[in-house]
Amino acid sequence: MNVLIRADAAVHIGSGHVMRCLTLADELRKRGATVAFVCRDFEGHLEKHIVSKGYKCFLLPRPAIAYHNSTNDEYGAWLGVSREDDADATASICQTWMTDNGEIDWLITDHYAIDGRWQCRLRPHTQHIMAIDDIANRPHDCDILLDQNLYDDAEKRYAELVSPQCRLLLGPEYALLRPEFREARERLGTSLVRNGTVRRIMVFFGGSDPSNETAKAIRALQMLGREDIESDIIVGIANPHREEIEHLCAHMPNLHFHCQVPNMADFMCTADLALGAGGSTTWERCALGLPTIAVIIAENQAEMTETAAKHGLQWSAGWHSTLSAKRLAEYIGTALQSPDALAIASKRVHTLVDGLGVSRLAEAFSFH
Repeated sequence: MNVLIRADAAVHIGSGHVMRCLTLADELRKRGATVAFVCRDFEGHLEKHIVSKGYKCFLLPRPAIAYHNSTNDEYGAWLGVSREDDADATASICQTWMTDNGEIDWLITDHYAIDGRWQCRLRPHTQHIMAIDDIANRPHDCDILLDQNLYDDAEKRYAELVSPQCRLLLGPEYALLRPEFREARERLGTSLVRNGTVRRIMVFFGGSDPSNETAKAIRALQMLGREDIESDIIVGIANPHREEIEHLCAHMPNLHFHCQVPNMADFMCTADLALGAGGSTTWERCALGLPTIAVIIAENQAEMTETAAKHGLQWSAGWHSTLSAKRLAEYIGTALQSPDALAIASKRVHTLVDGLGVSRLAEAFSFH
């Protein structure tokens, strides 16, 4: 089986789309598939990381000038070029790859700027199309649609956006978590359910963190003055503020700076509370029973973050743009004084996500 994945990582996009697609790629390869990636050459792209994992990565050229979408589509400019140009360039890559590898069985898209028009242009170049989405704001021309997030009206969100023949895979049971999270669950079992006492805090706001919420969290921890609590401050290699963050950590002995860690699950297992973004890392934290104060740093995180908070799975600190370090410190202080609430949240999230989502998704593909 040949699978081609179209996804981007960039400072303005983040790394989550590519990272979860790599998790899926690993599972498909384990089941016998040949997988390649198509990515745009943006600042913060992950081509080297993709190649280091053993995958071919076709890098589309960086746009010479910034592309401005003429419609009100918030994500329309995220491709860097028009949808038509991006689709045509991807179709050309499909032809090149098919020359060496044969017919493409599945084309997977994970990109907020890709819609049914783009997918329709690629139909002649692949047998099947799968879309990974979580904002439900545009039509898709696909055979499978995956949305791993928690919503109260999950199926209704896509009712008018896909054909009746499209198979919907919805909810955290399909969360694309790396094997390390499943393995940690199997190894540690119910010991991952915290008792509410906080001795260690993990801070991670994604691979790029363009608005520098990490520095805000450090200032909040400094305001608390709890030198008895250790904190792991984790940033990605694409974080443009990492030198500043490392400098801030160097002046607080109970803060420990880490860049591009290969063992995120280990940090989550040893933490008692997390400060982080309300993105795909939510389900990693849930799988390992880690209570979280979540900050909304992008529009696509808003509904899911508030829904998870409503169901008692985490605390929402609201939008990053209106959240001060002082207010975040107050949220942390309240959590530290609420051990029973932390313990209840830990049990709930540990039960919700079992870490087997990528296996469930892979079974939706045909390997005959």
